[in-house]
Amino acid sequence: MIISKRSAAALCGLVATLAVGLFPPAASADEPSGKPAPKVDLVLDVSGSMRARDIDGQSRMAAAKQAFNEVLDAVPQEVELGIRTLGANYPGKDKKVGCEDTAQLYPVGPLDRTEAKTAVATLAPTGWTPIGPALLGAAKDLEGGDATRRIVLITDGEDTCAPLDPCEVARDIAAKGIHLVIDTLGLVPDAKTRRQLTCIAEATGGTYTSVQHTDELSGRVTQLVDRAADPVVTPVATDGAARCADAPVLKAGLYSDREKFSEHRWYRVNVLPGQELRASVSVAADRAVDRDYGVLLRAVTVHGREIVRGSEAGDGRTDVISTGLRYPKPEADDDDASAAEEGVCLQVSNSFSAPDSVKTTPGLPVELTIQVVDSPDEPSDVAAFGLGRGWWLLGLLVLTGLVAGLLWGWVSRWRVAVWRTN
Repeated sequence: MIISKRSAAALCGLVATLAVGLFPPAASADEPSGKPAPKVDLVLDVSGSMRARDIDGQSRMAAAKQAFNEVLDAVPQEVELGIRTLGANYPGKDKKVGCEDTAQLYPVGPLDRTEAKTAVATLAPTGWTPIGPALLGAAKDLEGGDATRRIVLITDGEDTCAPLDPCEVARDIAAKGIHLVIDTLGLVPDAKTRRQLTCIAEATGGTYTSVQHTDELSGRVTQLVDRAADPVVTPVATDGAARCADAPVLKAGLYSDREKFSEHRWYRVNVLPGQELRASVSVAADRAVDRDYGVLLRAVTVHGREIVRGSEAGDGRTDVISTGLRYPKPEADDDDASAAEEGVCLQVSNSFSAPDSVKTTPGLPVELTIQVVDSPDEPSDVAAFGLGRGWWLLGLLVLTGLVAGLLWGWVSRWRVAVWRTN
């Protein structure tokens, strides 16, 4: 009897396994991932200068086509990719017409590799270099939805359609708070091109890469497309207030804002007894600024009493300056019924200035990180003892120096006395 029951159970298990294998649940095939597909728009310069033959013995256009074929073969399945051109259609000398020469070669969406490769194969170096209008067009290509969005600009020269400055276009895109990143790649760039492409990338938190060889181009573009498929945390746009009372209440997370030169902006975080607030801020100099600047992050009570601060100064050798602070709120006593959540106001200030020729709008990019964690039972860091404000640490150093000085003086006098005796 026992043997027959075990045999029946084994047979039922085998039948169930075969049924699942042959007839999988329909819901699993059609079940949405719940995550919007990341979008990438490749913007390719097809201006006349792309005829130059200085990349691995072939023209810049030929190198770009070869690289695009390799990139299209490697695009992750979940990425929606499009291709936009600039300077591909108008060969004439009318600047007004030439500076409108940007078009979508392949629409942003699920990738048909054969169709995209065929479209790229038809390109030939033709006209102007309207980078600014192309960036505006690419931003429209990527509109809609909450997916991560990335523009990858490949060009061999600076924009030829001023006064529409592509760096200002990038800043305007960044100021909209839509978290669209622009990465730039310069093909055998000169100094002017390098400066312009660096400015475009830095304005949106992107990267600039100088390219001298075909494999460098294909490898870097593939890397950027992969980065879009597996993005880092996207900052949440927020708007700091001019005073603590009006500050937005923030929870743990990553936030972005814009701050004018020498401005103060306020944010607020609620901290419970037994929790530790950890905050850091970064301010980016996305345009030319005067040397010697700084950033200040202060934590104060709603009544204006300073709790702790962090500050950092720079002298022009870096494009981003950061600082941070930590504030542990003590545990509440069991008999202290009044202990409750505390509102901590964070003040972000900067001391940037710029030459008169530099536009001060939009403000400088600010990235604020907030963490609220359980405070350790026996904190080992100096901030837990209030040393972050500096006074305790200063007193400790003075006391240590005094004791060390007295000991050294006593030892020195003893050595001199021994020397005289002998």
